[in-house]
Amino acid sequence: MTELLGKPVADAVTESLKPEVTSLAGKGIIPTLAVVRVGQREDDLAYERGLKKRFESAGCGVQVIELPEDISQEELDDTVKCADRDPEIDGILVFSPLPGDLSAANITANISALKDVDGMGLANRAFIYSGAGEGHAPCTAQAVIEILKFYGIDIKGKKVTVVGRSLVIGKPVAMLLLKENATVKVCHTKTEDLKSEVQWADIVVACAGKAKMLGGEYFSKGQIVIDVGMNVDDSGKLCGDVDFEAASAVAEAVTPVPRGVGSVTTSVLLRAVVSNAGKR
Repeated sequence: MTELLGKPVADAVTESLKPEVTSLAGKGIIPTLAVVRVGQREDDLAYERGLKKRFESAGCGVQVIELPEDISQEELDDTVKCADRDPEIDGILVFSPLPGDLSAANITANISALKDVDGMGLANRAFIYSGAGEGHAPCTAQAVIEILKFYGIDIKGKKVTVVGRSLVIGKPVAMLLLKENATVKVCHTKTEDLKSEVQWADIVVACAGKAKMLGGEYFSKGQIVIDVGMNVDDSGKLCGDVDFEAASAVAEAVTPVPRGVGSVTTSVLLRAVVSNAGKR
């Protein structure tokens, strides 16, 4: 079994951006991401630290806008609008879920399509589904494609089962896989005989958000398994939607959790921000 680690993929993406970042620096432009964080959730803070490390290592910047949990919707909307108007900010990422009754829909509506670098607004969703014009795919969905391509796993013509149907991962990754000429089935926790649907595939993308829901009996020899899940098991440890040990005994290659897909998302985000900076 091959362990498909995310770090080599992320490092390769970051390295490929260095010539463009250097060129922009020569023009006085530093690609900059604005992170809007409401409150101090530990998982948000951990992701924020990883973002800053990745961006700074590439010569780019992260501007953190920290807001109190009791902020009003109007104040939050105004903060996002202000960042969107700032010509020196090339992308905006709002950490979610938001506390209380704050609306994420309001937020995405206030970010222009180009600065919506995590692809959550309606304009970018339209871009993913139509394949026309400019836009950004959700970073985690794009990270799945980056991993497959980095490890030389052919997607064209392959049968892919996506287990999960969210707007964040399941639906957009299905569209990205179709764009690569895969044959895609989208399943979920209510799918009848899910085991057969998973065993049918050459490539499995697990993104339903349920800890270790796919045990070894779901898989067959020669499969590639991309585990996008980020859960906590009964012992308090991070785990994916796949039982990694059980799947590893059957499948040809599996991404671990952690150290898999999540490691690649920040580099995909970085690439979107650098691309936007080049359009200033």
